Amino acid sequence: MSPFTEVISALTPNVPVLWIESSLNVNASTAACEEGTSGPDPTTVYVDMRALRHDRVRLVERGSPHSLPLMESGKILPGVRIIIANPETKGPMGESHLGEIWVHSGHNASGYFTVYGDEVLQSDHFSSRLSFGDTQTVWARTGYLGFLRRTELTDASGERHDALYVVGALEEAMELRGMRYHPIDIETSVIRTHKSITECAVFTWTNLLVVVVELDGSEHEALDLVPLVTNVVLEEHYLIVGVVVVVDIGVIPINSRGEKQRMHLRDGFLADQLDPIYVAYNM
Repeated sequence: MSPFTEVISALTPNVPVLWIESSLNVNASTAACEEGTSGPDPTTVYVDMRALRHDRVRLVERGSPHSLPLMESGKILPGVRIIIANPETKGPMGESHLGEIWVHSGHNASGYFTVYGDEVLQSDHFSSRLSFGDTQTVWARTGYLGFLRRTELTDASGERHDALYVVGALEEAMELRGMRYHPIDIETSVIRTHKSITECAVFTWTNLLVVVVELDGSEHEALDLVPLVTNVVLEEHYLIVGVVVVVDIGVIPINSRGEKQRMHLRDGFLADQLDPIYVAYNM
């Protein structure tokens, strides 16, 4: 188990572990900072996807157009502090903004276990400080985007608690048309378009959006999927798909925690190692 895998050792049972070590080793590793079995049930909020593209958090009603459900990751343990920071300026952000999750606790790790480590990289991610405000506290950067909200539910002591909501990995977020898009939103739209699409993963390549879909069916269906994929992404996310890649089942890499390895998939695409059924370019 890598150090970063131990960031959260006890999440809510029905929530997948969202804290993983990235393929580029840029995430921070900290001790267990949340619990899910004791206290109230996790809360779910609905946020406006259009606001998220501008790094803003706007709560909406369930079923509202462009709404995205997010479940809290668990109750923050005593002695653990979490702050949402701007990943570029390193300044603290308000409750209505999306930012990088930083953690401070007595169990924060000090670095990666490596013989030839990058001291500058490790210092930035394990010993970061805010650019203004509380500049003395040392924080560990998680590499994940999220936000904090004060919930209406109370814990065993009768007090309301802060809930942490994780949106996605910072390194996998895509900057397109001056806005930040999260892969899972586009992938969910694509999977709904056809019963033969079993899995989907998206990433960017030279400012182009690449959509990879796994086909569970005959190969002659591959050509039919292209207009469906491009249309749904345009209609729901206002984005033009640059490349559609149709592959066999199991090509999209998944790690032991069930998480898509989009950066590994991108590397395989660039190295022409995917052995696709069909590729459509919309340059």
